[in-house]
Amino acid sequence: MLGYYILLGIIALVSFAVSSKLKSKFEYYSRVQLRNGMSGAEIATQMLNDNGIYDVKVISTPGQLTDHYNPTDKTVNLSEGVYNQRNASAAAVAAHECGHAVQHAKSYAMLQLRSQLVPIVNVSSTLSQWLIFGGLILGAAAGLGFGFYVAVAGLLLMAVATAFSFITLPVEYDASNRALAWLKNKNMLTQQEYAGAEDALKWAARTYVVAAIGALASLLYWALQVFGDRR
Repeated sequence: MLGYYILLGIIALVSFAVSSKLKSKFEYYSRVQLRNGMSGAEIATQMLNDNGIYDVKVISTPGQLTDHYNPTDKTVNLSEGVYNQRNASAAAVAAHECGHAVQHAKSYAMLQLRSQLVPIVNVSSTLSQWLIFGGLILGAAAGLGFGFYVAVAGLLLMAVATAFSFITLPVEYDASNRALAWLKNKNMLTQQEYAGAEDALKWAARTYVVAAIGALASLLYWALQVFGDRR
């Protein structure tokens, strides 16, 4: 158990470091004002139109770094700062979220798979550790019989959540690639502005990499706890 908490601590520290770097990058590039004078909302609308997408709304949502695309109601939700500001960070985020809208419009397979897994992951991420804990306790008391299968069920649910984390990686990287390609091909940004947008999106993607590695490490740890002592 001590090893697990040490593992969690290391992952938490790495996650904090990457998140802090991401925030500092976005703050830095938020000072790089766009020469074209377009806001994040205008950037998003233009990218949607250039991709022939007219049934997606661009709306403002409260908070910071709360930007997301909702495939259910077809909305690109931009945080208030991104929606209104006219800088490299806002352009990067707005175009990235529109990248997800383009994925949706083009039936990008990995996005469809991730969307299908969302309801399952919402349950499994909460239930999996309870089943594993309960199974280990029951297994210790009942000679690794019923408790073992309860713990295995928990591991399977955790494996689904872990798979979701890795499926998210190509979805996020692809959305960023679509965003950067559009920004470059349409000459939306100067060379300096584009470099800032690219750097910001790279650090955003790294937060998903850390999350995926953390999920895999946790799964492997608990798998060792469940299967390690079996003969």
